[in-house]
Amino acid sequence: MPPSSPDSASLLVMRGIVKQFPGVRALDGVDLDVRAGEVHCLLGQNGAGKSTLIKVLAGAHQPDEGSITFGGETVRLTSPTAAIRLGISTIYQELDLVDGLSVAQNVFLGHEPSRLGFVGQSEVNRATRELLSGLGHGEIRPATEVGRLSPAAKQVVSMARALSYDTRLIVMDEPSAALAHDEVTNLFRIIRELTAQGVAVIYISHRLEEIREIGDRVTVLKDGRTVAVGLPAKETPTSQVVSLMTGRNVEHVFPVRPDAGTHDERPEILRVENLSVPGRVEDVSFSVRSGEIVGLAGLVGSGRSEIIEAIYGARRAGGKVFMDGTPVRGGSTTRAVRAGMGLAPEERKAQGLLLDQSVTRNISLSSLSRYAKLGWMNRGQEASEARGQIEDLDIRPPHPDRPIKNLSGGNQQKAVLARWLINGRRLLLLDEPTRGVDVGARAELYAVIRRLADEGLGVLLVSSEVPEVLGLADRVLVIREGRVIHESDARDLDEHKVLDMIMEGRSA
Repeated sequence: MPPSSPDSASLLVMRGIVKQFPGVRALDGVDLDVRAGEVHCLLGQNGAGKSTLIKVLAGAHQPDEGSITFGGETVRLTSPTAAIRLGISTIYQELDLVDGLSVAQNVFLGHEPSRLGFVGQSEVNRATRELLSGLGHGEIRPATEVGRLSPAAKQVVSMARALSYDTRLIVMDEPSAALAHDEVTNLFRIIRELTAQGVAVIYISHRLEEIREIGDRVTVLKDGRTVAVGLPAKETPTSQVVSLMTGRNVEHVFPVRPDAGTHDERPEILRVENLSVPGRVEDVSFSVRSGEIVGLAGLVGSGRSEIIEAIYGARRAGGKVFMDGTPVRGGSTTRAVRAGMGLAPEERKAQGLLLDQSVTRNISLSSLSRYAKLGWMNRGQEASEARGQIEDLDIRPPHPDRPIKNLSGGNQQKAVLARWLINGRRLLLLDEPTRGVDVGARAELYAVIRRLADEGLGVLLVSSEVPEVLGLADRVLVIREGRVIHESDARDLDEHKVLDMIMEGRSA
């Protein structure tokens, strides 16, 4: 039974939080209350105000109005140090670890245990081992350089660092975004152990299925305002959560697919024969036809991304790749582009965008030679064609000169797609196209991808989210340990069948 007075039982209470930036009211009277020992899920589309709110809570932003109570006392979080001293730790989606330092150095960076003014490395290593063992990851060595760790191990190191303080509240921003299915299971185990000890967790995720599994209560933000506070996570229908986030009912997130067999008579755009990447992919063969979306389903590390990278020429590989029946020599992305391929990479910000450049320049990036005449850039043509793509894909806000880093994840991804459409691509290779994209923007991206396929493009899609592969693809290849273990029409599969196959290696 919920208490009659939520404030009296709450560890954290934020009331009427307002934060303004030049020309933008990012937070417009936001409320949030979090109880000790609970997982409180904070939801909202990109731009709803989640990031600004947690930066206020972390002491990185100062609110213009409102109050914050922590542990029953009104507090002012004037800096990140002030928040940490109170017991508030934040683990951001872009982990702020130092790759060149060891695990132990990262865990105690800035607050190393010392005796008589001297830092003892053995003491730092011992304390780090205790923290990692308490998280169930004693196999991570304190002396290991963080840059050599997997994304899941880095996530554990970030948690150890948060717990190296006297932490009472941990904010986790998209903690599962780069994790495989079994790694997410382990993450949830750690969270449950923390909450059992009375630690509160604010959990931010775009994966709504996770909210029902790990969450206790839910707060929803939209356009900088609180539209729901403290909803029961397991009892609130997903459709209601989506409606609160988007302001509209989303009955069918995935667009309607063509009838089964529609693509059988269409021309083959891509054919892959006996593709192999040493130690990663072995003897993979398949095809993609005009107008068809083919999905690759498998765990992180199963070889899905390596298949796409090898096809695109970003990895040396054996086997043969054909575009429209013509062989494409491997090991060259330039040749792949000339053959009609375009890639939207997994790490959008690091690999796919020039963050400080304009939307226009990011769209035109693969076509710059077309706008160059005798050493001069035809900027009018560049701007005109970019504007056409912005309008066609509904990239918002429709400001071509705005730095692309200021756009939401969904609109950044549309700009990556626009880069290849401006060039008339025949095949799109999409690696985790909706990572870090909220539910409303996902629906828009799905509609764009389906429309492009309906117009005749071939699409090869990789996603860690099995429902996304099954909902968007026409045909699915299940990948395990670098091999295709099953291929069928997406309609013939469900999530449980696919998970059984990728976890246990069984074919349906």
